[in-house]
Amino acid sequence: MSAEKQNPGAINKTPMVIALILSLILVAAVLIGARVLLGPAGQQRISMGALPAPDAESEGCSKLMEDLPDKAFGHTRASLVDPVPAGVAAWAGSDLEQVTLRCGVSMPFQYTALSDTVEVGGTTWLPVGDVTAGSSLKTWYSVDRFPVVAITADSVGTGGADNPVEPFSPAVSILESRDPQPYPAPLVDLRAAGAPPSCTALEDRLPESFEVGGEDSVTYTRIEVDRMRAAGYGSDALGWHADGMEPVVLRCGVEASPNYAAGAVLQQVNGIPWFEDTVLASGTTSSTWYALGRETDIAISLPQAAGQILVPVTGAIEATVPQR
Repeated sequence: MSAEKQNPGAINKTPMVIALILSLILVAAVLIGARVLLGPAGQQRISMGALPAPDAESEGCSKLMEDLPDKAFGHTRASLVDPVPAGVAAWAGSDLEQVTLRCGVSMPFQYTALSDTVEVGGTTWLPVGDVTAGSSLKTWYSVDRFPVVAITADSVGTGGADNPVEPFSPAVSILESRDPQPYPAPLVDLRAAGAPPSCTALEDRLPESFEVGGEDSVTYTRIEVDRMRAAGYGSDALGWHADGMEPVVLRCGVEASPNYAAGAVLQQVNGIPWFEDTVLASGTTSSTWYALGRETDIAISLPQAAGQILVPVTGAIEATVPQR
């Protein structure tokens, strides 16, 4: 007689044992998978693609990689997915909470004599903001250290900290100190053609600030005259700046664009045709625009994200600068 017939109330434990074994195998697989994915002690793994960094394999960058901290903003230094470019590092708490560092990069064209820089821990940094509306992402470049270091993070990655560079300042400050070499400021090299009295009227008409964007608006405020002069401008130039953004610069009474020719594509804004000269703005997010058909040529350098400023500037020109 079978066991079941001998004890009808008995429970068959075989399926339970099999389920327990399978659950243990599943837990082990999850733990192994997590270790492979996150690395030792829950370390995040991040993929960082190769970007132009001519000095990434320098001795300075190699030393910096060794001196960088194990933690920053509460994040552990991440394990990088192969292939790992030279001179890169990252810290992460999750896919959204990340800070990345690249050593040996080229100085961005946005760095000019008119740029707003910040000194942290003895190093001068240039913050360059993401032009995407609502984005808090910024990349900070060390402008007086060699090799050049670029640190990128947003407010989520830094936990709302004022800047992403402070935890790395001790390591970066050991790099070779060099005098900053900014690029020429926007429009500073344009040839002047003589500013008529209407240029003074235009300067008086233009506002002290511009609001750009909707809910997450950016305010561009007038740059002080002394600072404009120090950057190489004369009395025919005005400028506006915003945190982490390229400046807006206007010059009244300049020579016509050498790249303008009959048949060029023009942008009509109210009563003024504008010519966009992208050649002069190569390597930046800005374009140089020329107002045509007035008694003198007027040029304005506009960052991509501040293009709407062209509308109030057009209105000011129409009100003050006569047609030819």
